[in-house]
This record gives sequence, structure tokens and C-alpha cells, in this order.
Amino acid sequence: MPSLPSAGRSCRTGQGSEGRMKSSIRPLLVNTFDQTGGAARAAYRLLGGLRRSGSPAQMVVRGKSSGDDAVIKCESDWLGWCKGVLDILPLKAYPGRQQHNFSPARVPDQFGKMLARLQPDLLHLHWMSYGFFKIETLALLDMPIVWTLHDSWPFSGGCHLPGECRKFLKMCGACPVLDSTKQDDLSHRVWMRKRKSYALSRLNLVAPSRWMAERARESSLLGAFPLDVIPNGVDVNLFSPGSRLAARDRLCLPQEGMLILFGARHALSDRNKGFGELCQALKQLPSELRGQTILVSFGESPDTPLPDLGVKVVSLGEITNDNHIVDLYRAADVLVVCSHEENLPNMISEAMACGLPCVAFDVGGISDQVVHRRTGCLASPQDSAALASEISWLLSRVRGEPGFSSAARKHAIENFALEHVARLHLELYRRVLEPVPVREVDKR
Repeated sequence: MPSLPSAGRSCRTGQGSEGRMKSSIRPLLVNTFDQTGGAARAAYRLLGGLRRSGSPAQMVVRGKSSGDDAVIKCESDWLGWCKGVLDILPLKAYPGRQQHNFSPARVPDQFGKMLARLQPDLLHLHWMSYGFFKIETLALLDMPIVWTLHDSWPFSGGCHLPGECRKFLKMCGACPVLDSTKQDDLSHRVWMRKRKSYALSRLNLVAPSRWMAERARESSLLGAFPLDVIPNGVDVNLFSPGSRLAARDRLCLPQEGMLILFGARHALSDRNKGFGELCQALKQLPSELRGQTILVSFGESPDTPLPDLGVKVVSLGEITNDNHIVDLYRAADVLVVCSHEENLPNMISEAMACGLPCVAFDVGGISDQVVHRRTGCLASPQDSAALASEISWLLSRVRGEPGFSSAARKHAIENFALEHVARLHLELYRRVLEPVPVREVDKR
């Protein structure tokens, strides 16, 4: 099997004039998009952090929204659309499947030409779906590969969010995401393709949370590969505390009242985001609290009809500008995250950096971010009564006890600051690029 071009550059580090560690390590970050979705935002922020640390890092994407010259669009929109359609054709055999939760990764990609042209030292993979990446390509890459596990897809038989399913511990098959009862289904076949390709790959894994690290280590596909826990980074200079009243004025939000912030991409239509549980929780708040509470939602069309929630609602639609998002965090009293399954949500780290405490279900890696009743509150998963209780507890204290805000900010700076996260990645890159020592054999 022929290999794609290998790394050919020397890698050196040194001190710059400002005393900051400079690095000539040239990683190539790969993600389907540079701005759309949580993984894209995390990868693009890492790109910026690496470049500010002196690394000539670049990023390859299919869909480019930024004007950043370090981001390279490798496919036309038309070709990308066609490949996305072709990639999901096998899913037509599973009409009862969950939507938008399975990627076969079977369509040929552009990695060979891309690597020959850019000549990186290593490849740093992030989230690659919609026909952007073919599993078999991994076996052809003659260079170290770092892969950040933004969801469970790298170690599953094709699903991104397995929920309660644990079949990734073995060989997948009879996949509940596909609504399949056959062992030799698409999920098992994707699992087999991954096993074959991974065995010929030089993989080094990054898990943004301890929870994701545990799942990867116990998985049948990735359990034997080296793994580091490195969180997604956030710019704590941009995401910072500010005047609540001034932020509300800029966003045309009411100056009075307690604002609960809820949002995500497809926040209302994606069942995993838990909007149904939030609706029930808001109705269970004490009546005197409901009267002064306003739910501010974003991430969905402002024209999307909403059920009666028992509180006033302001829908802001989709917001992508970071400055507007910062104002949202500054304007709110509490962020609520009701997801059924999450890795390490950017939104929580961003909010905490702005001094906004969070109430969330205790799922996935959220406990790495929310320290219960110190930087926010954790509720039992999918329990609307527990969620209501924690929202009520925090709302009744957050204005009078500024310690929540300062603790959230401190936790974000110490754990998720982008400069710190970029440094951890550069240390990992140096380690994986070190020559593997050849073991001497005693032939006597």
C-alpha cells in the first residue's frame, strides 16, 4: 500500500525576544469547518494560540468562514456538498436511524495532494465528517498524527453520540443509532475498517475531558494508543467580566429581572440539548422567581415557535460574533446547559471566563468545568425537578454572593486559558516528534 508524503522538516524551539517559547514545529490542523460548531471553534482557537506562541501552524477545512490566511479551504462548496451526499448514501438502508448522528467516512479525500503541498511536521485531526475524510487514509499517512476526540466517533462504529450504548467496547453491530438489529450492519463494517486502518497508523490521542479519556481508554479501537487530557482553550482576555447593565443595553435586553441564558446550535430542535427538560424545570421554579425570570435563548431562528414556559422569553436567533456572545454572558445571571451528552462544552468555559456561573446536568466532561456550588451547580442527568432546584438555588444567591463569579473566572483562567492550552499542545507535538529509540538486541 503506497504511503502519502511524510514529514520532512526539522523541528526546533527557542526563546523569542519577548521571552516566550518559540517553536518551528509546523502542525497542520484539520477540521471540516473553521467556525461552524463547537469542534470548529475549539480547533480554530487552538490555531490562533499556536501561532501566537510562534508556531507556523496552519489549518485545512472544507468550509471556511474566516478571513484567516492560515486557514486553507481545500475543496469547493459544490464538491463538498456532493461528497457529503455520497457519504451518507448507505444510511438510506436504515430508515429508522437517528438523524445527523452517523458518519460512514467512505468517500475519497484530498489529503494526499494537501500534504504534498503543505509538508507539515505532523497532522492534528479534529472533527471530520460530511464526506471530508476517509477512514482508510489514516493508514497511508507516514507521519505522526494527533487526534482530538471532540465526540465519540473516532472509537465508535460510526455514531457521534452513542448515548447509553456501550457496543464500542467490543465490535459494534446491531446499532441502536441506526435502529438496526443485525450484527453485521453498517456500524460493524465501519468498526472493522477503523480497526484495520488504525493498526497501521501513528496515532496520539487528545481528550478534552477526563470523561472522554475514560471512554477512549476502555474502547476496543483506541484503548492501546497513547492519550493526553488537554482541554479546549478559551481566550480569557476576550471572554472576560464586564458591566451587566451595559451589556443588556447593547443587546436591547431588559435592565430589570433575572436572565437565564440558554443556547447552542440547533438549541431547540436538537433533542440532545435538553430543551424539553428546561421547559419542565422553568415551570417548576417558585412562583415569585418565575415572575422576575427571563429566558434568553439563542442558536435557533427567532421565529421558531416556543411552548408556554411559565416565564418571559427573548429569542435572539443565531449569534456567531464573539463580541456579541461575550455581551450575552455579561448580561445574564445564570447559564443553563441541559445536554444529555457533552464532552467539554465551549459555552461553559466561555461563560465562566466572563464570570457567569452555570447550572448543568452532570453528564460527560461538564464536571471538569462546573465545581458544584462553587462555580455553578450540577443536577442529576435529565431530571427536570433537580434542574429546577439548582437553578432556583443559584438564582437566589448569585447577585448577593459575588464569590460565584470570581470562582468561575478563576477556574477558567487556571484550566482553560488558551495560552496554557497551546503550550500543552506544543509539548505534546515535541514529544510525538521525538525519534523512537531503536532497542539494541544482544546477539551473543
